[in-house]
Amino acid sequence: MVLRARPSDSALAAHDRLYRTLRTQVMHGELPPGHALTLRGIGAAHGTSMTPAREAVRRLVAEGALTLSASGRVATPELSSERIEELASIRALIEPELASRALPRAHFALIDRLAAINALNAEAVARQDAVAYIRTNLEFHRTLYLRAQAPAMLALTETVWLQLGPTMRALYSKLRRNEPPQHHRLIIAALRAGDEPGLRLAVRTDVTQGLRHLAA
Repeated sequence: MVLRARPSDSALAAHDRLYRTLRTQVMHGELPPGHALTLRGIGAAHGTSMTPAREAVRRLVAEGALTLSASGRVATPELSSERIEELASIRALIEPELASRALPRAHFALIDRLAAINALNAEAVARQDAVAYIRTNLEFHRTLYLRAQAPAMLALTETVWLQLGPTMRALYSKLRRNEPPQHHRLIIAALRAGDEPGLRLAVRTDVTQGLRHLAA
């Protein structure tokens, strides 16, 4: 019987840190669609060996954050119109439900926090900062959905966000926003009013409207 050496704690920590860093970069649109990556390049950029880079890439490919071709090329996803439509439909199904479950726990402090995040989102739009725009947009939604206390649904949602990250960057460039999403204000208003149908509608429209432009 041959025993394989277990990775050291330091190797596991390096792999996990690199995985989380790359995951955040992809989710926030820091890398454009079709951007090629190499293990050597990842290791050099983050000061690690190729082993943590290989493990981080393996996990991200499994999550759909990166693609791996038959030739071994690793890249960020370039989504077809059909795939964008599919992911938009998943968001339209899950995210209104998360918002609805969060509504009974939407205390004033949470609503104030959402308003503050939306102000940061507006600042990112004013600076034409695509990455900050995507980051604060996702932070707005995650902050609300955490109150739903539905971790499995939130994990599924974050996987969709991860796959869409580079595409969201392309969407921002296409739409050239000059003001924050109006539906964020409608979401906040519905939370203040305890309006569940209005909340569901505002969330559904917010998470799908822009993506439909890319899928058209």
